[in-house]
Amino acid sequence: MADQGREEALWTRARLGRRGPALDLLTARFDQHVYAPHAHDEYTVGVCVGGSEVIAYRGGRVHAGPGSIVVLAPGEIHTGGPATTTDGYAYRALYAAPDLLADGVLGGGLPHFRDALIDDPELAAALRRAHTETTACPDPLEAESRLPWLLTALARRHSTARATSDTVPGADGIARQVRDRLADELTDPPSLSALATELDLSRYQLLRAFRTSMGVPPYAWLAQHRVTRARALLEAGLRPAEVAGLVGFADQAHLTRWFRRVLGVTPAAYRNSVQDAR
Repeated sequence: MADQGREEALWTRARLGRRGPALDLLTARFDQHVYAPHAHDEYTVGVCVGGSEVIAYRGGRVHAGPGSIVVLAPGEIHTGGPATTTDGYAYRALYAAPDLLADGVLGGGLPHFRDALIDDPELAAALRRAHTETTACPDPLEAESRLPWLLTALARRHSTARATSDTVPGADGIARQVRDRLADELTDPPSLSALATELDLSRYQLLRAFRTSMGVPPYAWLAQHRVTRARALLEAGLRPAEVAGLVGFADQAHLTRWFRRVLGVTPAAYRNSVQDAR
């Protein structure tokens, strides 16, 4: 991380599935920094979280404020800097391969965004939350369940491409197959992309079928299943640090985060209460 006053930028690399492609995320806060003209091979999808930024793009100037989404197409030259000399700007950005946005739309080409600046508070909040939580704990299945889903939503809502149907025939059966595979391969789950290929589906169709049938995305179902398995091991007397790896969590902090979400207490507190009761 670079730190000169409030000039800072942190890059994180998430992996979509344990053996899947990487996706870069940037958390940045600048008072004065102005980017030199440049382009990316990926879509740049950013959410402004503070201050205001001005971006030179396609012969015009894009002014981004808090809560706005900015989408820059692959290969397009652009710059970015503070909109005023007194206010800095802060944003979260991710750099997505084109196929991540094309998954749930028809035509097979790159989704085209007429406007770089997008007003969609709900999606902006979801992107910011997923970016922050993926940066804090880049779990491969969680990243693959959340980020492609949101990028597909971006393309379906705001690009010129036509959306594919939301109906996935046989959704319940698809969800059961995915659920069973995740449960069977608890500590090393297959990627959603691999599962989708096996089932002759797109990743978006697999996610749609699972969410429709189970009510939650695959990573959330698997995390809750891991918590259930963890409870039994804690009741048997194992320590949280031992349990985390045995049920597939990245570390004890990852186990604790999900244990508290599901049961409202930490694994250590749960273990102590069970032991005291005995």
